[in-house]
Amino acid sequence: MTDSHKSYVLSCCSTADLSKDHFEKRSIHFICFHFFLNGTEYDDDLGQSVPFDQFYKAMAQGASTRTSQCNVEEYVAYFRPFLEDGKDILHVTLSSGISGTYNSACAARDKLAEEFPDRKIYIVDSLGASSGYGLLMDKMADLRDEGWTIDQLYQWVLTNRLKVHHWFFSTDLTYYVRGGRISKASGMFGTLLRICPLLNMNDKGLLIPREKIRTKKAVIQRIVEKMKTYADNRLDYSGKCYISESDCMEDAHTVAMLVEQTFPHLDGKVEINSVGTVIGSHTGPGTIALFFFGDKRNN
Repeated sequence: MTDSHKSYVLSCCSTADLSKDHFEKRSIHFICFHFFLNGTEYDDDLGQSVPFDQFYKAMAQGASTRTSQCNVEEYVAYFRPFLEDGKDILHVTLSSGISGTYNSACAARDKLAEEFPDRKIYIVDSLGASSGYGLLMDKMADLRDEGWTIDQLYQWVLTNRLKVHHWFFSTDLTYYVRGGRISKASGMFGTLLRICPLLNMNDKGLLIPREKIRTKKAVIQRIVEKMKTYADNRLDYSGKCYISESDCMEDAHTVAMLVEQTFPHLDGKVEINSVGTVIGSHTGPGTIALFFFGDKRNN
């Protein structure tokens, strides 16, 4: 990062689901959401308080989970030290399609703008989630390090946020039934028929069921077909590719290997991250998500 561009902070929510080490290496700051496991509250601190394997094991054993977003006061307390240090802020939030945190961040900005009238505080709705949102942040860190100003980067993310594709499938329908995404009857028949729903995020940042695919092997092939259909330059895709997984690392490696075989010009190996405790509280174990840059998402 050039000295002239250390004048602003690049920031996001913990729900971008990158590792703590990744955030630190890229100088991306983050604010923690919260989750409750059997009634006990924890920060969504990237697996530090509750390791991901323990979290998903508890869910599989029937533990109750719920989540809470960052409120206005938390954002004010989080933003204030940056502003007091003379830094501007570009903060990108979890999708407004699945959380109200964007509104909270904007309210905090409005409160602080009166106190720090000379500072810029940009709030952007990522319209994304998990490591797809993380992939967007990583690209923004690249541009920042190339010397982009905060204003340039703000305009770039508004223009390009819908170019990050989010495709998900699940091999365990339990938590989709519990969360009301599918009915109990559909869940029962889906389990009997080994149905793996394929979903993606639309242009409003909402998670939308797209296809019902029978067998895990078939859905793994199908999710990579989606990347072939939508990725920048199709089979010549040369960007980064991320995967998130919730306690199904073997499946994640299978998808990653197929992506690497299909797209020989990838920027490095596919990076695999854990679905974090907030997103994972809603998906449960058995979810794989694939993220890449491609055509602008539409409904």
